[in-house]
Amino acid sequence: MSLETDIKQIRKFRNEHHKTVVNLIFTHNWVTEKLKEFLDQEDLTLQQFNILRILRGSDTPLSTLQIRERMLDKMSDTSRIVDRLILKNLAKKTISKKDKRLVDVIITAKGKKLLHKLDSAQSFIDGVMNNLSVEDAKQLNSLLDKVRGSD
Repeated sequence: MSLETDIKQIRKFRNEHHKTVVNLIFTHNWVTEKLKEFLDQEDLTLQQFNILRILRGSDTPLSTLQIRERMLDKMSDTSRIVDRLILKNLAKKTISKKDKRLVDVIITAKGKKLLHKLDSAQSFIDGVMNNLSVEDAKQLNSLLDKVRGSD
């Protein structure tokens, strides 16, 4: 199915660049919806999932500022999301060893266990991009980097 069909486009796009922007937004929403459906099974949001993965990938505890800098969604209210993870016992706050006025965040054993469970279902996440070959995915990644000027 084409983008025009999916969004029931009647008029032509102004140009290919316009179509690309609309296609990126539409595809972002489509992928996000698929991932939300997957994470809803564990009562997790995309932002919570992102923070848990950031915490697991860090060798040391992280401040909320450090977490925010690494997040995919920079506009997230990191402190509130961390607080929700703490309520679920998936993360915990500790007093910073460097500065007693600050708190650091670490992932709990329960958080690691949940991520391990989600990792084992990684085929679902990979399956979202099932229509692309490995070469297609590499090319798309390269083009997306180019759009952002990240070459």
